[in-house]
Amino acid sequence: MKVILLAAGRSKRMQPIRDKNFLDFLGKPLIQWQLEMLWKTGFKDVAVVGGKHNLEAIAELLKKIGKKVALIEQKNLDMGMCGAVLAAKSFIGKDAVMVFSSNDVVEEKAFKVMLSAYKSGKASSYLIGKKVDKYFPGGYLKSDKKGFISEIVEKPEPGKEPSNLINLVVHIHSDSAKLIKHLENVKSVKDDLYEVGLTNMIKDGVKMMAVPYDGFWQPLKFPWHVHSVFKYLFSISPKKRAKSAKIAKNAIINGDVIIAEKAVIFDGAVINGPAYIGENTIVATNALVRDSHVGKNCIIGFSTELARSHLGHDVWTHTNYVGDSVIGNNVSFGSGTVTGNLRLDEKNICVDLDGNKIDTQTNKFGLICGDNVRVGINTSLMPGIKIGNNSFVGAGIVVPENIPEGSYVRAKWELKISKNEACLESKGRAEMRKRMEK
Repeated sequence: MKVILLAAGRSKRMQPIRDKNFLDFLGKPLIQWQLEMLWKTGFKDVAVVGGKHNLEAIAELLKKIGKKVALIEQKNLDMGMCGAVLAAKSFIGKDAVMVFSSNDVVEEKAFKVMLSAYKSGKASSYLIGKKVDKYFPGGYLKSDKKGFISEIVEKPEPGKEPSNLINLVVHIHSDSAKLIKHLENVKSVKDDLYEVGLTNMIKDGVKMMAVPYDGFWQPLKFPWHVHSVFKYLFSISPKKRAKSAKIAKNAIINGDVIIAEKAVIFDGAVINGPAYIGENTIVATNALVRDSHVGKNCIIGFSTELARSHLGHDVWTHTNYVGDSVIGNNVSFGSGTVTGNLRLDEKNICVDLDGNKIDTQTNKFGLICGDNVRVGINTSLMPGIKIGNNSFVGAGIVVPENIPEGSYVRAKWELKISKNEACLESKGRAEMRKRMEK
């Protein structure tokens, strides 16, 4: 069986995070986690479909880890998954194929149940169905009691879902020729072309089965999904503390904490798991790290608190509060700068995406920060805002809105100096103090 891993997305909904395939988790980019999971399950004949924007980086990663994987360029990214499968037409040939999205983080169990269903031979195509108890803006499967799919409904309105089965992008097609034929002939301007092609296959008499799956699943569509992915990958990883790491005797480490090579934990630092401390990272005196991921070469400076956040590499902090945030690489926060993560009315945080307010479905969410960013001292960053890549934000200001890439942000304010009338009261206060002392 051939496997195509779809990785050509442009991560528009994740901005200013440039490519979610290369978000680092516990020392490895996400796409490496996905590939290793496929290999561990027994899939050997794998191709990665990327775009012009990331194919070179994927090739460099594969060279680094010493694996040979077919690389395929999807030239028309506007065709989405349909374009990705068609780009891999020559690779697939006449073999059965599994289509897997790098954005869908699942357990190995997902691949095992799919293989079991495929070997049963009950259908021509198999799609994983995950039961959900609340609305998710994705594709839904409508199936009969035997599990045969009659319809795929892409992004129905809330309350109009045909079932509670979400269509995860882990699909097996035994008749790849028929799949390619329908994708080549599909026409639609409203729905995703790939899903339309599958619907046309059903109408053409192809038996398609929903395969029940009750394991972990987190689609990485928005920045607020990053923490859930971290917690899952952390849960399946060995809880090791590298021998080369230096941990002060009076540092406090509670729960499961992974500490990478040459990390340094200073006196009085507190780390509450689950937490990951990356290679060459320093956690300074009186710093508190809880339920967070810290990349390599970072400094969690004196009296900084880091809570439920994901930091990339080379992030510098000093006397800061960073809560429920996603921070890129090569970022520095001046002393006293804080991220707000809770509205005064405690309602859900909304994030602006191309002029549309997207509900994060949580009332605690902080900053989304790109790469190569500097923030001055004593600056307040309001909940749910974005700072674009290569931006500077000045000192002593409140930032309540998104900052575009390549910006230099400062505020206009005026220092007013006037006579201090209150100093005339000092004599009276001194006399009052004397009376009180008597």
